[in-house]
Amino acid sequence: MLALPIFLAMASGFVIVGVYTERKLSAFMQDRLGPMETGKWGLLQLFADLLKLLQKEDIVPTAADRRLFLLAPAIIFASVFAGFAVLPLTPDLQGSGAAVGVFYLMAIVSFDVVGILMAGWGSNNKYALFGAMRSVAQIISYEIPLGLTILCVVMIGQTLNLQEISFQQGIYTTDTNYLLGLKGLGLDVTHWGGIFSWNILRNPFLLIAYVIFFICTLAESNRAPFDLPEGESEIVGGFHTEYSGMRFALLYLSEYAMMLLVSFLGVVLFLGSWNTPLPNLGPLRLADWTSGAPGTLWGHLTGGFWLLLKVYFMVLLQMWVRWTFPRIRVDQMMHLCWKVLTPVGLILLLISGIWRLLMV
Repeated sequence: MLALPIFLAMASGFVIVGVYTERKLSAFMQDRLGPMETGKWGLLQLFADLLKLLQKEDIVPTAADRRLFLLAPAIIFASVFAGFAVLPLTPDLQGSGAAVGVFYLMAIVSFDVVGILMAGWGSNNKYALFGAMRSVAQIISYEIPLGLTILCVVMIGQTLNLQEISFQQGIYTTDTNYLLGLKGLGLDVTHWGGIFSWNILRNPFLLIAYVIFFICTLAESNRAPFDLPEGESEIVGGFHTEYSGMRFALLYLSEYAMMLLVSFLGVVLFLGSWNTPLPNLGPLRLADWTSGAPGTLWGHLTGGFWLLLKVYFMVLLQMWVRWTFPRIRVDQMMHLCWKVLTPVGLILLLISGIWRLLMV
């Protein structure tokens, strides 16, 4: 159970790194300087913000439903952070070895919808309620194509255990991997390892599935261009409009923790998890040298390094998307979900079933 406190500490510390990184990244993309006055290069700006939040009064509106209003941030926070419990960190380090880790993760993350609705309704504020309803509609809608893409991986891997899915994508797998999953080519890449064993290359259509997965995770995290629930120009600030002090900080922390969680999930399912991206090429045994065997200290170090490197790269990609694309309209958001991503997800799921029958 050592992995769980490590994940919780990592997610909490990520807020410090993530907020500062996003401010600097957005400033670079917009030809600005970003934080620079508080501490060297503005490194103390986030600590100043945290101190400000700690000093702010925790206000509960007079007309609000007090119990719902106070409980909502805790439910959102708990549902997001509980998702880290089943993620693998290295070949031997995992919070929980649950055989149905994928199912658990999808169920527990969906529970934050309850907290969001409680926050909007309990605030007794029409803008907060509009933001909550938008967020709930968005999250529930995009969970459909998100679930379909995850099912594609589950169907190909024949397991709901995230650690088993991780082992299938590296040189320590017990399965036989063929280039692009095409058994007819006869090109066995099992011992190549590296990127050739990742799910996005084990089957050619899983790369398309990952693109859909990434788009859906942006919507799940309320990140631009899917930040309609927090459209400041339209509804002030979304479901958290009435929150202040540390309860607002909890909601802010949960948003960044959700970014980290979905990045972890995408890396584990599609991008090789803790396996190295470097393949064995003839006498150049890059995969062997940069992958530690299970049960060894080198395995812990290399596994954690590669996993975190991939995860933080995907977080940077989410930030890049936010500061590149404009916010879309509600009708565009729903059209993309129900008329584009969901039909494509269903087709990919059908292909996955056929592929499993014919290619294995």
